[in-house]
Amino acid sequence: MMIPEFTLGFWVLLHLISPVANYANGKVTEACYTMVPRHGHTSQSEPIHEITLNQTTFCPGDIIKVTLSGPLFKGFLLEARNAKDLNSSPIGSFRLIDEEESQLLNCDQKEGSAVSHTSSSKKTQIQVYWKAPRNTEVSIQFLATVVEKFKIYWVKIRSPILYPSNVHPFTMSQTTTVSSPTSRPIATLKKSFSALDCGGKKFCIRNPVNCDPENEYHCFFLSFERQNHSVLIEMSGPNEGYLSFALSHDQWMGDDDVYMCIHEDETVHMYPSYVFGRSHPVFDSPAVLETMAWRLADGVIQCSFRRNISLPGSKRFDLDQKYYIFLADGVTNNGQIHKHSQQPLITSEKHDVTAHPKNIGGSRSPLLLKLHGAFMFVAWMTTGSIGVLVARFFKPVWSKAFLFGEAAWFQIHRILMLCTSGLTIVGFVLPFIYRKGWSRAAGYHPYLGCVVMILAILQPFLALFRPPSHDSRRWIFNWTHWGTGTAARILAVAAMFLGMDLPGLDLPSPAKTYAMIGFVAWHVGTEILLEIHAYRLTRKVQILEDDRIQILQSFTTAEAEVSPFILLHIRSSCKVAFTEIYPFLFQGHAFKKVVLVTYICGNLAFLFIFLSAISQH
Repeated sequence: MMIPEFTLGFWVLLHLISPVANYANGKVTEACYTMVPRHGHTSQSEPIHEITLNQTTFCPGDIIKVTLSGPLFKGFLLEARNAKDLNSSPIGSFRLIDEEESQLLNCDQKEGSAVSHTSSSKKTQIQVYWKAPRNTEVSIQFLATVVEKFKIYWVKIRSPILYPSNVHPFTMSQTTTVSSPTSRPIATLKKSFSALDCGGKKFCIRNPVNCDPENEYHCFFLSFERQNHSVLIEMSGPNEGYLSFALSHDQWMGDDDVYMCIHEDETVHMYPSYVFGRSHPVFDSPAVLETMAWRLADGVIQCSFRRNISLPGSKRFDLDQKYYIFLADGVTNNGQIHKHSQQPLITSEKHDVTAHPKNIGGSRSPLLLKLHGAFMFVAWMTTGSIGVLVARFFKPVWSKAFLFGEAAWFQIHRILMLCTSGLTIVGFVLPFIYRKGWSRAAGYHPYLGCVVMILAILQPFLALFRPPSHDSRRWIFNWTHWGTGTAARILAVAAMFLGMDLPGLDLPSPAKTYAMIGFVAWHVGTEILLEIHAYRLTRKVQILEDDRIQILQSFTTAEAEVSPFILLHIRSSCKVAFTEIYPFLFQGHAFKKVVLVTYICGNLAFLFIFLSAISQH
């Protein structure tokens, strides 16, 4: 009976912990219809949480901000339904503001039709956006189930009713304009923007520099043209998700005035918004935008609108002040805006777009990250690689040459490796200064960088405790020094491969990958060539040395005493053997020097490629 009892107990345990697991991670699609948690307890009657909306009426396509707030709670489920039939299917779709606290659910096979928690962490407020569908005119009421603890929860807390306005859904066959989240019409642009007036009538930001959106697909373009008391803004770029620009008081995202053009449902919606910290943008009413127009062609989004220079009583920035300007792009998925897909383009200084027209560019890579990449490339592509080759293959070449009282090869090796460690330390600190902490979006790159940093510091300290060359423990140091250095070099190359793909450096693809593969092949090929040469040189010397020994062994001591002519013959034979070895050694050293010079030239060429790419982006 033990097995059936165990099976029954295990089955009961699974049923007991299943609701808890669902409650903890928010995967509660099974409760979409009833909105009742499977906790086995009765729900509370009087709600202590509330749902608030940022407006009371809506048009098709409107985006409504929904806030669920109240005393501490752990879990929730939020849906929008027909106010006249609260048992109907969910209506519309949600967009997340905080992806760490909330997640989208697919209820009734409708993507993003509900929102729930992601963990059991305590919270007092959840904010999301709800997008009204284009094919409904029913009144909407939001329902929320809130869980304070396993036994205490509230079901179907109701929001104020959201009433439809008199705006009818847009259909392409009826008009040449599309409906906006407001009643303002949006026209379609007949042709692409042009860069002809940049620097003359328009203040333009372009990436690549001096590109023309009319003729170049990959051109990111933003222009401002002052027209009396307003500014006409044009934005263009290769993307099928969204384009946006921001006005900022500094070169960090946060507390910025943002304007977005979002491609959705074969049209482009334009929204002013705010960014508080590094969070999702908070949409504002598009009523401040006038003469909106858009165009979609060949994967390029283009949008334009007019905005008054000053908007008294609004949070929007005055356009006649100086700001840093950001230009970003990203993807959307079912109406959900995701983080920009590459590092935003940021101007190097503040500009007043209403003053003198200019034609400027910007950088998608901040200066500190550029310096980080440059220092690491110099350290691990050039100084470290050359230093290793000198120590490994050039001891016999410069065995009798001295520099500052030490063997020349050793001093060159030491100087290059100290430079490598110093550049690594400085380069390691720069991203932390820029990010003001750890970057969770950089993948494995910072972890590898930390290991390389530790090894780069450890190597010089190991060298301080290097025993004499004839010490019995010298072999321990040699292997430890070699192993630590080899591990650092391998991990540094891996970190460079990963770092090149990060948006902060913005190196061109796939050229960056091919260039790094080329460098690795160049270095490994050089080491293999020198290893083969060293082996052949050693074998040749060994053969000649064996010949000399055989000559000596062919004569006995007695024979040498009997005939002084034989002794003379032995000496001459040894001299001949030495004269054969010396030219060969000389030629071998000359070959190594040629290889080293060639390697350094190739190494510097690869370094120049990477440093040029960094400086241009």
